[in-house]
Amino acid sequence: MRKIVVKIGSSVIAPEGKLDSALLGRIVDDIFTAEKEGIKIVLVSSGAIACGIGALGYKKKPSDVHSLMAFSSLGQIQLMNIYAGQFKKRKKHCAQILLTWDNFDDRKRFLNARHTINKLLDMGVTPIINENDAVSFDEIRFGDNDRLAAMAADLIGAQSLIILSDVKGLLDNGKLVKAVYNIDSNIIGLVKKEKGKLTAGGMAAKLEAAKIAVSSGAKVIIAAGRDKAVISRAVKGEQVGTLFSPVDKIAKAKKRWIAFSKKIKGKIYIDDGAKEALINQGKSLLGVGLVKFEGEFKKKDAVEIYDKEENILGCGLINYSYEELKEHKTKKFEKEIIHRDNFVKNIKFQGRVNEELR
Repeated sequence: MRKIVVKIGSSVIAPEGKLDSALLGRIVDDIFTAEKEGIKIVLVSSGAIACGIGALGYKKKPSDVHSLMAFSSLGQIQLMNIYAGQFKKRKKHCAQILLTWDNFDDRKRFLNARHTINKLLDMGVTPIINENDAVSFDEIRFGDNDRLAAMAADLIGAQSLIILSDVKGLLDNGKLVKAVYNIDSNIIGLVKKEKGKLTAGGMAAKLEAAKIAVSSGAKVIIAAGRDKAVISRAVKGEQVGTLFSPVDKIAKAKKRWIAFSKKIKGKIYIDDGAKEALINQGKSLLGVGLVKFEGEFKKKDAVEIYDKEENILGCGLINYSYEELKEHKTKKFEKEIIHRDNFVKNIKFQGRVNEELR
């Protein structure tokens, strides 16, 4: 089953905090047209906070987290009511899925989310994903769902991620960049700092999302969401917006999960011998090479690994808690600190640039 994730920004469907239900209806029609090409579409839709702000007549986005949570809980109902109504008119069904980073951080919950989404697709129901902003602090700052959309694409093994924005794509001095084959410093340098009154993220967040998606083998398209039939045109191979090509070599699913979905809970520092074994020889990290550690991490949490000069080497799932490592100062370790299969090289946290996943 060919799957595509489509992310719709709040600046597209709810400009200035007012939901454009007519546009949303056209997008739903476009989704059905695209699915005639034999694909299944998962939506990641922003707009809940903007809808809540608009419903109460506020003119700008508040800065405190609890107000954002309250607006989201109000706006999410309105947003999904509109979606449900649009799907019902076309004798189709949609389903709401609210996720937090914890749903990705925990492997069991991660797999449960995947199975649920795939089951909905099998049933002919369109999943509509949003962050559960009403109960989470971290996720409300992710950047207008761009990162969530990329993680969702990896979660379900999507072949493409289409990000619908209020701009026509990545621009270079006002000219559209039609294709990007490597998201390097030159591409990052094209981004101008931007922040809307009722939205967050901008092109910088979209490029970070593109890094994640292309590393999982999905192509990414950033295009103008208000353009006519943009989804179905993209599905048919027409040039729309900016296309980001996927990497040639895709890492194993578990390593992608560690790299992009796990929260970093601590840091460990290792000596030169352990660095050589881990980085150049592909061996597991043993206790003998441990120099120091910090953070309130538990067994199987993700931690960053640094050398003695505090250069980041990667991240991995640790086999001991912080308390257990303290207790092992005078004892022999029964197993490796981090197994080589649970280690990913060259992570830059938050940016998530990963050489092993290229």
